[in-house]
Amino acid sequence: MTTLMDLPVIWFGLVGVLLIGYAFLDGFDLGVGALHLFTRQDEHRRLMLNSIGPVWDGNEVWLVTGGGALFAAFPEVYATVFSGFYMAMILLLFALIFRAVAIEFRSKQPMAWWRQMWDVSFGIASILCSLLLGVAFGNIVWGIPLDGQREFIGTFWGLLNPYALGVGVTTTALFMMHGAIYTVLKNEDELHTVARGWVNNAIIFFVICYGITTMATLVYVPHMVRHFQAHPALFVLPLLTMLAIANIPREIHHGRDFAAFLSSGAAIAGLMSLAGIGMFPYLVLSRPDPSLSLTVYNAASSPKTLTIMLIIAAIGVPLVLAYTSSIYYVFRGKTKLDSMSY
Repeated sequence: MTTLMDLPVIWFGLVGVLLIGYAFLDGFDLGVGALHLFTRQDEHRRLMLNSIGPVWDGNEVWLVTGGGALFAAFPEVYATVFSGFYMAMILLLFALIFRAVAIEFRSKQPMAWWRQMWDVSFGIASILCSLLLGVAFGNIVWGIPLDGQREFIGTFWGLLNPYALGVGVTTTALFMMHGAIYTVLKNEDELHTVARGWVNNAIIFFVICYGITTMATLVYVPHMVRHFQAHPALFVLPLLTMLAIANIPREIHHGRDFAAFLSSGAAIAGLMSLAGIGMFPYLVLSRPDPSLSLTVYNAASSPKTLTIMLIIAAIGVPLVLAYTSSIYYVFRGKTKLDSMSY
């Protein structure tokens, strides 16, 4: 039976699941956007846009849901992060807006310069979204300066530290790998062949970034490994994550594109789970004074609020899952261009 002390932990896990869902789903369309810059043919660019066209806005529902869950369960964390990262959040919002506008506007006019302008906007905005999300996550792991009222007292430029930027680049590389695999999965003929080459390069790029970031974490962020040292059985999670990453080129080589996509998604879920375990019980780590940190216990809403919201989540999350599943089922199969396409 759930106790009052369990509720913050349950909500920590639920917020984590929602963010994993967002990274898995919106990650591939951000990756497709980043790869858009490497595409030369207009037909290929249209195919890539139409492969994500029916689902990209639905994928962002998971980010909204995750933010709403964070606000309901840990309002102090929501207030501290969104006020402290205000400039970064505004940049992210503008990047998301530019992505949406570019998708809708690029095919409204036939001129080459018009389409090129929106194509570049779409690609840059996608990269900026991935980078900002990674930088924000990197700062949460690294720690940010908080005062006695647990309010952010740093600066925007202070958030651009080497570790956070490294996590940002690694996140971008991860999404590009995920997006390349999705492009292979959803397309055929010439674009399918071209995208298979992107997958191999994206895997190399990601593995290099991931290796560097992991070494930096072990050396400079030792609190992220304390649970794994105390509970050796948890080592199975990084092992499974590495196996998922290693399985991607194998599945691509054998032409099992959907299995490769699932392996990429499993890698995303594994990496985010590793970060969640490493962070627990911290939600916002205070650096240099950890005693000022926001944790799942001192930042949680009242037990009554958590209980009521848990009931609402038990109803709402399955609805979001059902909506997402139905959309992907309806638009399954290879991407085709017609008069209604972007």
